[in-house]
Amino acid sequence: MSIVVSAVSKIYGSQRAVDNISFELKKGEIVGFLGPNGAGKSTTMKMICGYLPPTSGKIKVCNHDIYTQPMQVRQSIGYLPESNPLYYDMYVREYLEMSAGIHKLGSKSKARIEEMIELTGLNKEAHKKIGMLSKGYKQRVGLAQAMLHNPQVLILDEPTTGLDPNQIVEIRELITRIGKEKTVLLSTHIMQEVQAMCSRVIIINNGIIAADDSIDKIQQTNTKQDIVLVSFESAVEHTALSSLKYVQKVESAGNNRWKLFTDKPDELRKEVMQMALNNNLNISAIATETVSLEDVFRTLTVKN
Repeated sequence: MSIVVSAVSKIYGSQRAVDNISFELKKGEIVGFLGPNGAGKSTTMKMICGYLPPTSGKIKVCNHDIYTQPMQVRQSIGYLPESNPLYYDMYVREYLEMSAGIHKLGSKSKARIEEMIELTGLNKEAHKKIGMLSKGYKQRVGLAQAMLHNPQVLILDEPTTGLDPNQIVEIRELITRIGKEKTVLLSTHIMQEVQAMCSRVIIINNGIIAADDSIDKIQQTNTKQDIVLVSFESAVEHTALSSLKYVQKVESAGNNRWKLFTDKPDELRKEVMQMALNNNLNISAIATETVSLEDVFRTLTVKN
């Protein structure tokens, strides 16, 4: 296994930021690490990287123990933190040369730098200072730095934060290519990214693993509902919908659109149509959907 986390906890004073979590990642997996803010994602990633010591438990990266073999662990990992700290006054190649020196790549440095510039699409920007680059290209520099020493494991914390839709697609495609040969643990709040890139999802909430499986299995296991999505031509009160017999939960989708959660979608559709008829309401659209990964995420992280 590339990453093995066994019964790991992290405690700050009276706060248990991470609470006895365990999971394993193997080579070739791109795993989405999801959770609300403050759930313990970044803390867990920092412990895997060796930046934070666990209060208890064991972590191994490529069979190296973070306590007894910290340098080997660091050599096995490429880390892109959410903040992506870069030296804005340095040129792209200059920064990568410095990073190569830190990793002691020696005679391999020049070839490896050019390989990373090519892989991350930095060719046209490599002559510029980092501070002159767009946010998307700064992220590419961060990825190039993380991969420069050819690590077996990549830890990416919110790699597409602040990027525009085109940049997100480009970074997503890059991570997907990289993930075929390495192990990637990817933290993000964007569910479309997870569904596009990840073979598996780990959801953490309040420091505890709430789910760990493939996207399909997580949806099947945690979904006993469908959604009737209904759009009205005029305003409808929440209470009018929540009082319907077959409704289990009601959420506003904006602009007089409502998500009605139910385990009996056919019956609910009939009930909604009858309610609209009785109250002289016009329905512009009504459809049944399966519960999305985002809905499952909300259920798992809100109920706890």
